[in-house]
Amino acid sequence: MESTIKNTEQEIIEEFDMFTDWMEKYDYLIELGKDLPLIEDQYKTDENIIKGCQSKVWLQAELQGNKVRFTADSDAIITKGIIALMVRVLDNQEPQDIIKAEMNFVDAIGLKEHLSPTRANGLLAMIKQMKFYALAFQSKLMQEKK
Repeated sequence: MESTIKNTEQEIIEEFDMFTDWMEKYDYLIELGKDLPLIEDQYKTDENIIKGCQSKVWLQAELQGNKVRFTADSDAIITKGIIALMVRVLDNQEPQDIIKAEMNFVDAIGLKEHLSPTRANGLLAMIKQMKFYALAFQSKLMQEKK
């Protein structure tokens, strides 16, 4: 069964519900960061740095068929966990689904309110950048159909 954005969001909500306090959730975020499909060094360029993040976050996207594939990395362990969540939700999805994604899980797991304001801004910058890539790929796909 193909994983939809909503299904993946629900899985994440259920995973975070297993933890009672935020220290455990932070530990889990750090663990998730360790499983992140890492970006190749050649893509660790200034163009791939997400603007608005306190720490360095590199995000690379490419279109494979009609799906967007993301890889990422960060130099901060919590931030790496956060981008790992975003990649998990939006990777291998069609551009229009990424654009429409509401990312409700972010509020459902209480992520935004447990981040410093600069990290919360970084989180929004990550989502914005991933949707921006999706928008670019969607217009590319539309051009190819013509």
